[in-house]
Amino acid sequence: MIIAKNDEKKRSRVWGMTMIVSSLVIIMTAVYLLMKMFTANPLEGIWESEDGSLIMDIRANGKIRAVIPELPVVTSSLDESVEAAVELSSVIDRDAKTITIQAEREALEESAEKSDGLYTAEALKSSLQYLTTTFDYSVEKEELTLTEREYGEQLMFTKQ
Repeated sequence: MIIAKNDEKKRSRVWGMTMIVSSLVIIMTAVYLLMKMFTANPLEGIWESEDGSLIMDIRANGKIRAVIPELPVVTSSLDESVEAAVELSSVIDRDAKTITIQAEREALEESAEKSDGLYTAEALKSSLQYLTTTFDYSVEKEELTLTEREYGEQLMFTKQ
């Protein structure tokens, strides 16, 4: 209608509004992508160790759910193994590319209680001892490498 009447003033106003709105959409999209890229947890996701002995679900809130698929348990006369899950806490330093993982006593005891006596908090603590320290991390495609800072031991994980 504006075009049909050949009203140059109104057409100019509509064109200006269109340019403003499209510019705002582009700027908002760029800000969103930059925020996602630089503030997101680079380790977030589910990671399985290369030998299958540990599965970590790293969340954005600094919590890690560590699942040990085969925790050895001695029951009556049989040697068995069960799956155990523990909530761990972590602190990520994106600048230094380090992650510090800690097992809280309450979380270990809670997991042991949920097991109905199949394993103890001490058994969980000893099976996760190699994981509760500070690591340098490196993510390449779908591979996570955690390098222990003191001795240089490496843990390799694949993203699920």
